[in-house]
Amino acid sequence: MSQRSDLRRRRATLEDEWSRAVSLVKSTGSAPSSYQALRHEVAESWVRSLPSVDPARDSAPVTDGGAIQHRWTDSLLRRPVSALSDELRSIADDAGFVTAVTDESGTIMWTCAGQDMRRRAERVNFAPGGRWDEQAMGTNALSLALRTGRPSTVFSAEHVVNALHGWVCYCAPIHGPDGHVLGVLDLSTTWDRSHPLAMSTVRGLVSAIEAGLRSESPRPSRTDLPRLRLSCMGEEKAVREGVTLPLRPRQLEILTLLALEPDGFSPERLREALYGDRPVTASTFKAEISHLRRALGGGVATRRYALTAPVSCDAVDVLRALESGDADTALRLYRGPLLPRSEAPGIEEWRTRLEVAVREAVLASTRPEHALRYGERAPYDAEVHEHALRLLDRADARRAIPAGRLTTALRD
Repeated sequence: MSQRSDLRRRRATLEDEWSRAVSLVKSTGSAPSSYQALRHEVAESWVRSLPSVDPARDSAPVTDGGAIQHRWTDSLLRRPVSALSDELRSIADDAGFVTAVTDESGTIMWTCAGQDMRRRAERVNFAPGGRWDEQAMGTNALSLALRTGRPSTVFSAEHVVNALHGWVCYCAPIHGPDGHVLGVLDLSTTWDRSHPLAMSTVRGLVSAIEAGLRSESPRPSRTDLPRLRLSCMGEEKAVREGVTLPLRPRQLEILTLLALEPDGFSPERLREALYGDRPVTASTFKAEISHLRRALGGGVATRRYALTAPVSCDAVDVLRALESGDADTALRLYRGPLLPRSEAPGIEEWRTRLEVAVREAVLASTRPEHALRYGERAPYDAEVHEHALRLLDRADARRAIPAGRLTTALRD
């Protein structure tokens, strides 16, 4: 009871300091030069943050989710964090925390939490793709840990953004074998659960991640990767060393989902992605996973389903090409919709995301070749054909192609 009272008093004091600082910024456009109740590093961060970060903003800005997934796939942190995932999830579930890992820029790449804390976190975009650097979200534990290179705690109204005053966050930077900071590990919860042992937990977890980084063997080169090639754009097959694997449609759906979401699925989420609301027994679902695992010779983790062996996938390659602005490669690989015969909800969702991403890249391109090529696979998309006509010179003989397609599209 005494600890809760101390926390309440501390929070009230900080709220008074925060109100004074925000009022001064609104009236004069500058932050106070000194503070009474703030730690030195927090006060310095307020001075930097308040002139440019709106304290009334309700959430963090977000980076494209697809891009974050692939950055996480390539991150040096993914394997050592995955090795600790059971422990991290246990801490999140048992102690009521949100656990997060960022990259070196402060963008969240991975999180886990119980249902209630996940909802709270998602309201402020404390989720993959959320940007938590000081320029984006002002004073917070993630931005301080990255800026100082030291473990950091930020409690309640020490946060510049008012929407975060209900939180306490504990962070420590993660260093690679060469000493460079690769990101931070964060444990966050509500302010009333603040506990002095939380920081020692963070430090211990970071030490384990750094040990995992040191013990990892060098990554294979691209020429060593992967023996299995999954083709799911307009076709449905998996080929290993020149031999097509005899996978059933459901197993191809599972393999495609795992390739597109390398962080993996809980059993409940994967089952929902495959079957939706259909009544399917647990044994049927597990049998499909087992069949796929046998066909691959392993390669699928248990408990949380994720690929443990490298798989190249044309849908993943399309996304990476779009992220790098390479529309030529994206359109070359985009041979049609994702697993066109599949009715699995998770596949349908990814199919739409890919179609929209490719189409938007075509409409943003100033090269008529892109609209012409995409138009082959979208004969009824009048907007694409009109875009091609706008880009083609009136003397260009190729105008006949989109003109004919447009006539057909408008007629139907």
